[in-house]
Amino acid sequence: MKVLMFGWEFPPLNQGGLGTACEGLVKSLTKQDTHVTFVLPRPQESMIPKCKIVSPMYKVITISSGMRAYHTAETYYKDVWKPKFNKLYGDNLISEVLRYADSIKDIVEDENFDIIHAHDWLTYKAGIHAKNISGKPLVVHVHATEFDRTGGNGVNQDVYDIEREGMHVADRIIAVSEFTKQKIITHYGIDPAKVSVVHNGVEFTDTYHIEPAKKQNSTVLFLGRLTMQKGPDYFIEAAKKMLHHGVDTTFVMTGSGDMESMLVEKVASWGLGHKILFTGFLRGEAVDKAYKTADLYVMPSISEPFGITPLEAMRNDVPVIISRQSGVSEVVNHCLKVDFWDINEMASKMISVLSYKELHSEMASNGKREVLNLSWDAPAQKCNSIYSSMLQKVIQTHG
Repeated sequence: MKVLMFGWEFPPLNQGGLGTACEGLVKSLTKQDTHVTFVLPRPQESMIPKCKIVSPMYKVITISSGMRAYHTAETYYKDVWKPKFNKLYGDNLISEVLRYADSIKDIVEDENFDIIHAHDWLTYKAGIHAKNISGKPLVVHVHATEFDRTGGNGVNQDVYDIEREGMHVADRIIAVSEFTKQKIITHYGIDPAKVSVVHNGVEFTDTYHIEPAKKQNSTVLFLGRLTMQKGPDYFIEAAKKMLHHGVDTTFVMTGSGDMESMLVEKVASWGLGHKILFTGFLRGEAVDKAYKTADLYVMPSISEPFGITPLEAMRNDVPVIISRQSGVSEVVNHCLKVDFWDINEMASKMISVLSYKELHSEMASNGKREVLNLSWDAPAQKCNSIYSSMLQKVIQTHG
């Protein structure tokens, strides 16, 4: 099986969970004898695509593009639309998505592949273009929708239109959770039979050499983009409630995003800057170090299609509290679950986990045991089954 895959971030060029998910999936696909050519937009001096052979089973081709991880219309203009770029890239994010899609023609014609696999809306146009050129089946992989990113308020019509077109043109749709599948059906008018749920997994890294830091008090960790979707404002409100009740805890906010300045200013106005700390964005081993320093991990997302970070925390023997409004809540049981908006319940459960050693120990050990069964091998196997069924349908259709 040979797959031409389009994504918009891939480690080490990633700012969030989608790149982590793509890498985990690709590695497990290659272990199952699936060849992957991963196409990635990346600002670079030459407009000629660059190819990096990662292993005999997969390679990464970068195409010069102004698209970057988690760009919005506003951040694209700020980061990319500058005089030195204005003859190379689109003058807004949507035009760049279209320009990028047009630029993949030579790759499609040169590469040998059976299936096209496109991750999220930034690459759907490229996937559609590849399908039109090659006649090969297209699967679109929905990691998040515009309704997740905006909370349903202020949906960008251009983004929605591209998402909807990609889903309708695709031969199959992969959703990262039942939570996401229902949004696809409800908001995009898709036949449920066309959507397959493939939950994300987690990679297992050797973190045993990382020694937990010595601390004077307990530490609660938030790790994710500081955007509305991830609910960081609910996290600091719950932290404030705990601190005002005299709980001796340090809260660590790891990540970056458009809410960062507002959150820092709010914490400073409360006089809690010494107890609620901001580290900025971390990657690689620094992420596992952050987990190793934590006594508890909290993911209070407003609308989380899946959420890999709780699995990473559990991998590092850290108890977790997660939002009920998340896809990962469908696959993990040895954790505590809260409604993102209920800061009283969130604070109460944080206090319980930190106060009762037996509860803390059981959540850590049972969570670690549970997450060992959630590697990327099963999701890759499901994707391969979807690919095979799509190719079988092509054979039946064309005799």
